[in-house]
Amino acid sequence: MPDIVFHAPGLRRFKTSEYAEQHAARFVSVSVTGADCALACEHCQTQVLEGMTALPRFDGSLFDLCCALAEKGSRGILVSGGCDKFGRVPLLRHLPDLIRARRELGFTLRVHPGLPDEETVAGLAEAEIDGAMVDIIGDDATIREVYHLQATVADYEAVLERLARHNVPSVPHVILGLHFGQMRGEWRALEMIQRRARKFLVLVILMPLTGTPMAGVKPPPVSELADFFSLARQALPTTPVMLGCARPMGQVKSAIDRAAVDAGLNGIAYPAEGVVAYARERGFTPKFVDACCGVQW
Repeated sequence: MPDIVFHAPGLRRFKTSEYAEQHAARFVSVSVTGADCALACEHCQTQVLEGMTALPRFDGSLFDLCCALAEKGSRGILVSGGCDKFGRVPLLRHLPDLIRARRELGFTLRVHPGLPDEETVAGLAEAEIDGAMVDIIGDDATIREVYHLQATVADYEAVLERLARHNVPSVPHVILGLHFGQMRGEWRALEMIQRRARKFLVLVILMPLTGTPMAGVKPPPVSELADFFSLARQALPTTPVMLGCARPMGQVKSAIDRAAVDAGLNGIAYPAEGVVAYARERGFTPKFVDACCGVQW
């Protein structure tokens, strides 16, 4: 029976009748900028950052924070943060701390680098990170109108090339419905990902957040999402494909998660109630990991 892994990283507390033993301290999400971001993207407006542990509020370096987290049982961190106007998360000054966290604490390190430049990618390679989690966008208008970036699809493909050249494990994310609920560049993004080395593919879905310009936007219908799940599975037959943290809440979440199981995806973050049992019924063996998609301990 094939495995399916259910993930519950410490980004938020999570509990269902089927996933009752989450240890949120095992894998912690850290923002090196707190809630500050120069982009204020249409779908986020820094709200995602607000749920992370803010490094600027901690009295010490990133390595000091990792030591404090290790004392509480942490085994790894996701390092994220707001972007500058070029779409880069300011990681350079923290690279020595990441190297120490890896070598001295044995931490699993996932990083959201945004659109990292050559120097940053070289540093991530030296830190031997577990994965660089990069949003891949396949539509120029979406990059401008949603992310407020003066960048192009070619810039995103260049990041995939840069990561591959430095042997940094790539964990590309495709956000379905990112263009105000419309599927625009997702197929092109998948084609770009096919052409480069990758460790995992993570699919996430536009999640309308209260207080953002997209609060009233409807994500793509489940049928369209299910078609893309199947397409991604077929396009990357040997690559683990995961359904990530971000997706609509409520009753539709269960339908989305079941579609992911039906498509043969390898993992689901924060599974809806009943989805673990559904996966068993479909012939999968469930496993549980309190960390980001694809982390294996």
